[in-house]
Amino acid sequence: MNQNIICWFEIYVKDIERAKKFYNAVLGTAFIDSPAMGDSPSGMKMSFFSPMENQGVSGALIEMAGTKEGDGHCVNTMVYFPCQDASVEESRITAAGGMVSKPKFSIGEYGFCSICVDTEGNPFGLFSME
Repeated sequence: MNQNIICWFEIYVKDIERAKKFYNAVLGTAFIDSPAMGDSPSGMKMSFFSPMENQGVSGALIEMAGTKEGDGHCVNTMVYFPCQDASVEESRITAAGGMVSKPKFSIGEYGFCSICVDTEGNPFGLFSME
C-alpha cells in the first residue's frame, strides 16, 4: 500500500502546452502525454508529471471543457513541490511567465515554503528544508 499522504493531484489548465512549458522551465519536469491525448471524445488532454507506475506521489495537468482552472486568488488545487532550496525554483517563476505570490518563508522546524502562481492562474507551493 502506498504510504504517501498525497497519492495524486490534478492541475486544471486552459492551455496544456503553455502549462507544460511553465512547469518544465521552473521544475525541469519532462511531461508524459496520455496516450489518448487529443483523441478523447470529450476533448480532454492529460499530461503526467511522472510515469503512472511511480511509487511516489504523481499527478497530471488536465485541459478539459467544463473544468475550473485557478484565477491566482482562489485555491482550487494546491500542491507543494519538493525542492532542495525553494528559492532556487522560485527564482525561475517570473521568467517562466508565472508570479511569486509569497516569497520563501519559514514554517519553523518544518522547513520553508514559497507560494507561487503558474501561467494558468493556479496557485502552488514550493517546499524545502533549506
